[in-house]
Amino acid sequence: MARSIPPNFKAPIFSPPSSTSLSFTFLTPAQFSRRKINGRSATTRAIREWQEYEEAVKEKDLARALRFLKDVQVEFGSSSTESTRSVYGELSSLGLERDWEVLDTCLNADDLRLVANAYAFLKDRGFLPNFGKYRNIVLEGPREVTPTVLKSSTGLEVSKLSPKKWGVSGNSSLVLIGLLAGVSVLLNQGIDIRPNLAAVLGLSMLDAIFLGGTCLALITSYWPPYKRRILVHEAGHLLVAYLMGCPIRGVILDPIVAMQMGIQGQAGTQFWDEKLQNELAEGRVSGTAFDRYCMVLFAGIAAEALVYGEAEGGENDENLFRSISVLLEPPLSVVQMSNQARWSVLQSYNLLKWQKHAHRAAVKALENGGSLSVVVRRIEEAMVS
Repeated sequence: MARSIPPNFKAPIFSPPSSTSLSFTFLTPAQFSRRKINGRSATTRAIREWQEYEEAVKEKDLARALRFLKDVQVEFGSSSTESTRSVYGELSSLGLERDWEVLDTCLNADDLRLVANAYAFLKDRGFLPNFGKYRNIVLEGPREVTPTVLKSSTGLEVSKLSPKKWGVSGNSSLVLIGLLAGVSVLLNQGIDIRPNLAAVLGLSMLDAIFLGGTCLALITSYWPPYKRRILVHEAGHLLVAYLMGCPIRGVILDPIVAMQMGIQGQAGTQFWDEKLQNELAEGRVSGTAFDRYCMVLFAGIAAEALVYGEAEGGENDENLFRSISVLLEPPLSVVQMSNQARWSVLQSYNLLKWQKHAHRAAVKALENGGSLSVVVRRIEEAMVS
């Protein structure tokens, strides 16, 4: 079913030898010297070119890095000189061929089609066999997901899959209780910290209004349990987007960087769906494109529920879902939105459950400070093992 979009809406955006006979070629001194020189010059040129590629990666220049990889592939494939082929083969065995790192340049790319080209190039080279492996999952299974169906499939009540306000449940409620208990003890001992507390609350309010809660997010991100929950959440977004064939631009875990990039919340995973983008440009959205987008959107909540038994984060994900749903023509009703949300969470929950080893690998890679290329590589390794 296709739905139309208002025109002013913007997307949230070696072959084996042919003979077994042996032949011997005798080289004259001049020929031997020439081959030696050509081999040395080819090695020097290849190393210099790969250094340029490393520089492009360091500068986050996706266009230059991708152009180099494509040029090298054409040159290597069309070269008729054995010395040139052996040079690139030696570089590969030495670990100087780092095609994966082109993904680390995607975050600074303004042209998302270029990001998609990078993923397509690596997939064609055989590096990303699982990219887009489950993109057709949106066509499978029943569409009506009631709270009863959701509980029977996941073992969780619908309330466990709803984002929580800070201090209402989970670890945050324990922190709030401890804070209130500490204030009470100090007051009983004659230490009045109410003026200080009022100042802190005032600063928190200003942070929430003008900075989107960045300062509080930065402070809480140093708390290990909370930090890991964020990693679990974002790894869910990343893995589902990858398996659904949506190119990932990057994962932002620093609240300050997220604020600078205009991302609502404390962290974010930026992905792109070309089909959805094209349909939005035409003023319509098909059911499959919208379903795929919603799966990625609710994957963070599904990941938390899978790992912790309930979700705390994801409020901004839900807000984004609602804002898109009401802009559709005709807009989704409250009942339709609730069913779409439950369906999306269930699909993402099952996909993450099937690929839990890949999700754990992604969380561990993010926890160790790995770049996007490292995370994607760990996902592929986990799915092969």
